[in-house]
Amino acid sequence: MQYIISEGIFMKTEKQIYQIKVVLAGSKPSIWRRILVPSDISLVKLHDVLQIAIGWENCHLHQFKYQGKFYLIPDEEFDVGFEREDLNEKKFKLDQLLKTIKDSMVYEYDFGDGWEHKITLEKILPFENKEKLPRCISGKMSCPPEDCGGIWGYYNLLDAIQDEDHPEHDSMLEWLGEGFDPEYFDMDEINSVLARI
Repeated sequence: MQYIISEGIFMKTEKQIYQIKVVLAGSKPSIWRRILVPSDISLVKLHDVLQIAIGWENCHLHQFKYQGKFYLIPDEEFDVGFEREDLNEKKFKLDQLLKTIKDSMVYEYDFGDGWEHKITLEKILPFENKEKLPRCISGKMSCPPEDCGGIWGYYNLLDAIQDEDHPEHDSMLEWLGEGFDPEYFDMDEINSVLARI
């Protein structure tokens, strides 16, 4: 049992398991992960889970967007000139935002490339202490490489490396390095890393 404050009122809540689906916006075929997390996971911890489950390298800023509000780790340098009230993600838990099945929010990673992920609450399950959480239970496709220019840059990269006659074929292969497979997805590898956090 836990307590949360909602609009100044203490509310008793039961800890549950949330099954969330995370889809990278604009990806076709869809790049996605299905993850089980405790309902009371903090947004800052959820960020860590998403980085691992999707395959990012955690080297850029991020934010969560829900109902017109922005949840992030405050950064005074980045904040200059913005006329909005940002909320500290360290102070919020997932179940304070997503409460009912089909509720969704956006997780944005790397403000330059603008990777947006839609997070949808698919199921609310009873909490069991023996359940190993967080845990990825399914997914498809590899995470795009960091700094490739967002979703459009990623598809341009794929076109270049798959077409030997493309003018950027050699340079993109050199930049990307060997062994990139856009269809690669290894759930066991993801879960072995998640188990360490």
